[in-house]
Order: sequence, then C-alpha cells, then structure tokens
Amino acid sequence: MKTSLDTSRQGDLATGDDLYGFAKELYPICRSITGDGLRETLRRIQKKIPLELHEVPSGTDVFDWTVPKEWNIRDAYIKNSSGARVVDFHQSNLHVLNYSTSVRANMTLDELRPHFFTIPEHPDWIPYRTSYYKEQWGFCLTHNQLAALEEGEYEVCIDSTLEDGHLTYGECYLPGESEEEVLISTHACHPSLANDNLSGITVATHLAQYLAGRKLRYSYRFLFIPGTIGAVTWLARNHEMTGRIRHGLVLTGIGDRGGFHYKKSRRGTAEVDRAAAHALGHSGEESELLEYSPYGYDERQYCSPGFNLPVGCLMRSVWGTFPEYHTSADNLDFIQPESLAASLRLCTSIVDILESNRRYLNQNPFCEPQLGKRNLYRSTGGESIGKEINARLWVLNLSDGEHSLLDIAERSALPFPVISAAAKVLCEAGLLALTGV
Repeated sequence: MKTSLDTSRQGDLATGDDLYGFAKELYPICRSITGDGLRETLRRIQKKIPLELHEVPSGTDVFDWTVPKEWNIRDAYIKNSSGARVVDFHQSNLHVLNYSTSVRANMTLDELRPHFFTIPEHPDWIPYRTSYYKEQWGFCLTHNQLAALEEGEYEVCIDSTLEDGHLTYGECYLPGESEEEVLISTHACHPSLANDNLSGITVATHLAQYLAGRKLRYSYRFLFIPGTIGAVTWLARNHEMTGRIRHGLVLTGIGDRGGFHYKKSRRGTAEVDRAAAHALGHSGEESELLEYSPYGYDERQYCSPGFNLPVGCLMRSVWGTFPEYHTSADNLDFIQPESLAASLRLCTSIVDILESNRRYLNQNPFCEPQLGKRNLYRSTGGESIGKEINARLWVLNLSDGEHSLLDIAERSALPFPVISAAAKVLCEAGLLALTGV
C-alpha cells in the first residue's frame, strides 16, 4: 500500500522559533491589498518556497468587482508648531488609514479631527482602519495621543500614490499523483498585525516547505493573496480549473493563545470538514467547530454559491471576538512560538487524513480472519486487546469498499493515524486491498 505522507517525519516540521522568526521578519513591512509592501512580502516568501507572482492590472473586471488602483506610501506625519512629529508613520505603519490619498496641508486641530481614528476604550492602542474603495485620507492614533494634542496649526503630510498599477498575488503549486487539488489560502495584505495575518502566512509557508519534495496523492495549491479582492481575482482568472479542488483550508489568526476554531465549509459535511473535526478531536487542544456563515475571511468567496467549494477556515481566536483584533495590540507579543508550532502540526494532521483517506476491501470477509497465525494478534488470551488490535478489527469489519478510513476512525472513535497504520499492516498481510477510490 502506498502512503502519501509519513507521519513519523513530523520531526521535519519547522520549530516554533522558526515560525515566529519569519513572522518577526515580515512584521515591519507596510502591506496593503496592492503595492510594493505586498510584493516585498511575497518575495520574502519566495525565498522559502517556489512561489510564482502574478500581476493583474488595475481596472480589470473580476466578476462584480474591479481590480483597484495600486497604493504605495513612503511617509506620513503630523507635525506641531515646533516641527516635532506628533504622529509618525515610521513609528507604526498603522498610523495611516490604509489606502489614504496624498495630502500636504497646514490645518487646525478642529480641521484634522474628522480625519482621526482612535479606540477610546483602549487609549494606548492604535486602530487598524482601511479605505480601499473610497478615496479619502486619515490618521489612526492612540486616544492618549489625541488627548495630548493642543489647539493650534499642524503640518500634515501623507506621501502616497494611488494610480493605475497592479494587484499582486503569489501562487505555489506542488504537483501530486493526482490533478485533484488541496487549496491552502491565506491573506497577505495586512500591515503590522501579527496574528491577523502573519500567523497564517508563516504557517502556510512552512506547510508548503514540509510538503515540497514529498510523494503526494493530491496536488497542492498555496495562495498568498490580498483579502477579498485577491480571492475574487484568483477565482475569476481560474474559473475553469476550480472543479479540481477537492479540499481546501483558509488559514488565519492561528498564532495566539486561544483555542482552535474550525469554521465549516458551506457544504458542512465536506471531507475537509470531517478531517478537521477529527484531527481537532484527537489533538488534545481546546477546540470548537463553527457552522458556516457568509461573513469572515476568503472562505466566503470560495464557498459562494456559484463555486460552493469544500473550503473551511482554521483559526484560533475568532476575528472580532478579542480586543486586540485590528489594533496595534496584535503585535509580536500577542503570538506565541508554541501556538504557531501547534497550528502547523494540526495542519499536517489534517493533510495526512486527506492524503491517506482511502477505501479498502476485506479479502477474507467471511468471519473474522485468524490474526494470530499472521502475528497480528496478542500471543496470549484473556487480556485487553489494546488500541492497535482493536483498530485492525474495525478496519477489517468495515472495509467493504463503502467505508473510508475516516468513516472507520469516526465510528470507532480511534485516532486516524492508528486506523491508517492498521490498514497498512493488513494490506501487507494480504487481508486488505485498495479499491482504487
């Protein structure tokens, strides 16, 4: 029997320090849905995995959307009458409303106030705000910064450009034995926010590293894309090949201390939904399954009714449910190396289930075959049969060509790797045969 992934090679996985180190490297870059910050991020990923960069011109129609103009920023500040920068883009790239148009002016504090964004309930945090599809400008600052501003005139500068250019996304394709695909998608557009979504970027990158060069049943397609418009654009450009996608995961917010949450695909009972639920149930980690909703990350594009792809979303703390979400408090202290490492291990567990979930046919179906003469049973009677022998009996009993290994794992309540190992042993003993499904 061919096994697609060898779970004994988990030692090949990147460590939490490796994952955290990559997030730390990417953290200072000012990203957006277009522009040089996004490109620089993709180039850093490109140094680790075979990533192809695609450029889609501004103005391109993608379903009901249009690829926007490209935004780039060099500097932004507010100076007081003494010439001191009281708000400085170079201290935090969150200080500027993302996609702000250019402005150079002298303004009073009252004139500036409509362009300010703060979080009064967290006066030391900077909010992350965007204006992708409406041309305006603004500054995000702590509420304490705002309170400290004195009446008077200020020099205001946002040195940015918003002009025809391109939307950039990265695509890593790892061919397997089958043209059927597993899609792994993560948004790469947010600026200095660690959990949302440097955690998804670094776990996806290291998952691709882990799978590269291995013998794979499925082909794998990793997408590093700007949120919403990136998924819409990729789907519009690849409409015809989406039928090859058999399983998919959106990875986001998987670096914090929170328990795991898996949001099911629109189908609700897709194989990836069951694989994720099973892996979580046997992970030893706190977890919760969420039903599908048309709000969230890019799973809502992949699961839109015209596509209805089997794509779920894996995360730890759910967006909008923790106060650090979309603020400067989502920093490198908010994510943990051990959380990133556990997220990567969970992803490999889900992938292993998808890779190894096959149907078999019992070659000796009339009564239970004698396992003892094949050295597949205990040597003495009377004692508990143990997990391994129990798994062999379950696999033999349900391998009728109709039940998959995941079906058997779910029904037996045994971990999938134990069921998969039992199938391997039984195949080697000539008691099972792969059905080809």
